[in-house]
Amino acid sequence: MTIERQELENYLNKLLSPQLFTDYGPNGLQIEGTSSIKKIAFAVSATAESVATAVEKKADALIVHHGLFWRFHGPKTLTGSFAKRVMPLAKNEINLFGYHLPLDAHMTVGNAATIAKKIELYPLEPFGDYKGSPLGVKGNFARAIKASELQQKLEKILGHTVLLASPNEDQTISSMGIITGGANSEWELARREGLDSYLTGEMSEHDWHESKEAGIHMFAGGHNATESFGVQALMETISQEFNCECFYIPSSNPA
Repeated sequence: MTIERQELENYLNKLLSPQLFTDYGPNGLQIEGTSSIKKIAFAVSATAESVATAVEKKADALIVHHGLFWRFHGPKTLTGSFAKRVMPLAKNEINLFGYHLPLDAHMTVGNAATIAKKIELYPLEPFGDYKGSPLGVKGNFARAIKASELQQKLEKILGHTVLLASPNEDQTISSMGIITGGANSEWELARREGLDSYLTGEMSEHDWHESKEAGIHMFAGGHNATESFGVQALMETISQEFNCECFYIPSSNPA
């Protein structure tokens, strides 16, 4: 089935509500390509590798969590590694859509929400705050679970080594806050809200010490690994909504 670019853009903007977020860069259509879309690629990040795969498989659109334009990068020339990401998309008229915080926070297809469902955390509520918008979810476990047991469960789900900073790995956990990616400092918010544990993608040296000393079981399962589920949930939703051909491009990024 063929989708018009404007129809897909309208659907994504309605579903993910990017206007509600003050983000680190633009959300939505980042590179305009062909107006008619038959095949859509999905990836965590718009990298030279994911772009090359989208070109090779003749995708008309690439939808990612990490797009190409970030305020902290400032203006960039179309040279070097950046050109290897941008130019193939433009040359092959591939539309690039990027949704950052909206895909982190979404209560159905969001990165945090999809992981929360897999570890049986409910009922889910918005969690975290960045300039007035939530960043993830929080909830209670269907049954209390040992910290060490949850670490093993997360490693199976994420397919990635999970770091655990814990005051006692044999203690049971009944609640958790989740913000995926590089939100390592937000364990403090979990403590303030009376949660037992916190899951994110990255962990700094000082957060490892400080979280466990504060009595929070902090888990870090990799930035890419914790943010691979939202874009795949979005892919399933779009595939069902539009009955179009979709495919996911995994990344071997261990970070």
